[in-house]
Amino acid sequence: MAGRKILIAGAGIGGLVAASCLMKAGHDVEIYEAAPVLGEVGAGIQLSANPMHVLADIGLGPAVNAISVRPGAYVFRLFDTGEVIQQFALAEEHERRHRAPYNQIHRADFHELLAAKAREFKPDVVRLDKTAVGFEESDEAVTLRFADGASAKGDLLIGADGVKSAIRAQIAGEVTATYTGDAAWRVTVPAERLPAGFMDRVMSVWVGPERHAVCYYIRGGELLNFVGCVETAEASEESWTALFPWEQFRDDFMGWHPDILKVIELAERDKCYRWSLYTRPPLSEWSTRRATILGDAAHPTLPYLAQGAAMAIEDGAVLTRALAQEDSLAGALQLYQRNRTARTAKIVDQSMQNRTLFHLPSEAAIRGSFAKRDEGENRNAWLYSYNPLTVAIR
Repeated sequence: MAGRKILIAGAGIGGLVAASCLMKAGHDVEIYEAAPVLGEVGAGIQLSANPMHVLADIGLGPAVNAISVRPGAYVFRLFDTGEVIQQFALAEEHERRHRAPYNQIHRADFHELLAAKAREFKPDVVRLDKTAVGFEESDEAVTLRFADGASAKGDLLIGADGVKSAIRAQIAGEVTATYTGDAAWRVTVPAERLPAGFMDRVMSVWVGPERHAVCYYIRGGELLNFVGCVETAEASEESWTALFPWEQFRDDFMGWHPDILKVIELAERDKCYRWSLYTRPPLSEWSTRRATILGDAAHPTLPYLAQGAAMAIEDGAVLTRALAQEDSLAGALQLYQRNRTARTAKIVDQSMQNRTLFHLPSEAAIRGSFAKRDEGENRNAWLYSYNPLTVAIR
């Protein structure tokens, strides 16, 4: 089903990757983004083999590799002593097993690459300052409506407009967001400010009672990315850019390992971001006759498995294949969601389980739980081994 005119609401990671996949397959794409300027906030993103297959296919493999850090291992540590309680190999071993690398990259750098690639296919693919508010569809077309009263018409609409998606709301109804009881701190620290030999180039997860921390390098090793998730009754806005006092950040990790405290000490006092984490119930229906959703609009995921961006990337590739495989548009959308709902639901569920695993109440409980599981074999078997370009869709 090549040659369709496809509208995408949202120029985030999922929308941009889907656009490039679709344009490579011969479709005409228009992306409508609510922001007046194209860009991205945040810090680190992890790209395991499963999304890297897609990025390589649209011609971004070398560019992503060039500005990423390829961690040597995935390491789980006790919060106070730093003792390694489990680890598994990444780097060469990950690429050997899955035929694609494991990369850690700055979100803004990655978004810039994605936007440039989409514009290579079509220079004016992104239309800014267009907030999607709803759509109408008929047997012949779908019309996307905007807050300014304008509209756009195409054959297919894709809602890649995030956790507060207007497209999802129309397809599946309003979805209630429930506070998880967790908030996530995020900061970056320039590597030049860190002590010599500070933290290996690995993916480090520090686990402890009621909180955990994730540390890894990005931007070719120039920055150390830190995310610290803490249990708190203080629910605030669901925003990547909400600022909180540095002193509160410090107090949340008192008693933790000196390396964690050093990162907090070196963090810029006026750039300590904290966002509250919310869950939404899984959707059984993603599509109408001419509209569907992907990424966070379809399956918002807690950041405890490092697969949120990966799932959006996978969605775009599988949707593109479904459109090529089915003659009818409605049939293609059903094929797409049928082949994505189970996998994305499993990842959402596994992320929730990791929240429990990473926040166990005592060292004995942490040791006991990790002794019963092999994180590396588990993830290699079903998560990283998935190739969106070749997996059977039926």
